[in-house]
Amino acid sequence: MLRATANPVDRRGVATGGLPTRTAAERAHRVVEVASLRKAYGTTVAVEDVSFAIDEGEIFGILGPNGAGKTTTVECLSGLRVPDSGTVRVLGLDPQHSRHAVRESVGVQLQEGSMPPKLTVRELLDLFASFYTDPLDAGELLALLGLTAKRDDYYKGLSGGQKQRLSIALALIGDPKVAILDELTTGLDPLARRETWSLIEGVRDRGVTIVLVTHFMDEAERLCDRIALIDSGRVIAIDTPAGLAEREGGGNHMRFHPSRPFDDALLTALPEVDRLEHEGDRIVVSGNGDLLNAVISALATAGTEAKDVQLESATLEDAFIRLTGHPSGNSDEGGER
Repeated sequence: MLRATANPVDRRGVATGGLPTRTAAERAHRVVEVASLRKAYGTTVAVEDVSFAIDEGEIFGILGPNGAGKTTTVECLSGLRVPDSGTVRVLGLDPQHSRHAVRESVGVQLQEGSMPPKLTVRELLDLFASFYTDPLDAGELLALLGLTAKRDDYYKGLSGGQKQRLSIALALIGDPKVAILDELTTGLDPLARRETWSLIEGVRDRGVTIVLVTHFMDEAERLCDRIALIDSGRVIAIDTPAGLAEREGGGNHMRFHPSRPFDDALLTALPEVDRLEHEGDRIVVSGNGDLLNAVISALATAGTEAKDVQLESATLEDAFIRLTGHPSGNSDEGGER
């Protein structure tokens, strides 16, 4: 799978605007390009300056707190919203000028979508299939998503997890090259969420590029190849989940009880150590690289032993909080634009 830089970033991963120059071969594998996107509703600016690109075969996450502009961004991608400025290209097409072609190639599951309660699963799939020139076989899709036994059930009688499976089926019935999934697991119980994650991975394995909008850290870490972190309508970082966690999450943290007192400078002078703190009689050292071995070796030279050692790695949630100033979104609160 290709791993291309989504847009120019500085050394902290903060977007600097525009799209990088790419060769023709690299551009051939790029399925989504967004540059300097802006969208306002009256005096409220939902998206101020968003730029990123997505390569073929990725699960690309758009992550951010509620109200960050995530949903507006993907609505512009799918052609449901008209940007005020900036450019959007999906499979090389402008969603506004080539609406029919984009609809044929892009499947969308929106956060606020709802279905007629007295239509059955089969009827809904047949209805959506009628919108496309060459749809997938509805029966095969139901089997893939574990809904065959529910094909004659009314929409209103489905569980939350079954409704989400149906949402995926409706987004895929047109055999899209790109699927946009917006806050797909909000409100689901833990088991249903994990089942949905497995389904998304299976969809990607079938060759579909996925744009996944979420405010759940665990979801982004599990599913996404790369993520764009959006806050207040701007992209503030783009990287892999692990890359963001390592770079912006405050590094690794090592906690231990020293066998004897020592001068803090023994450790703060190490290139692997960024910070040293005292928690009572326990020492907390934060840094990167091979922190554990560097600290233990330095202590040994001073005749000190680290006891009761605990090592914690930085997480995507740590990076999210440091970059946005918002608490983590790992809750079932409703989403916003």
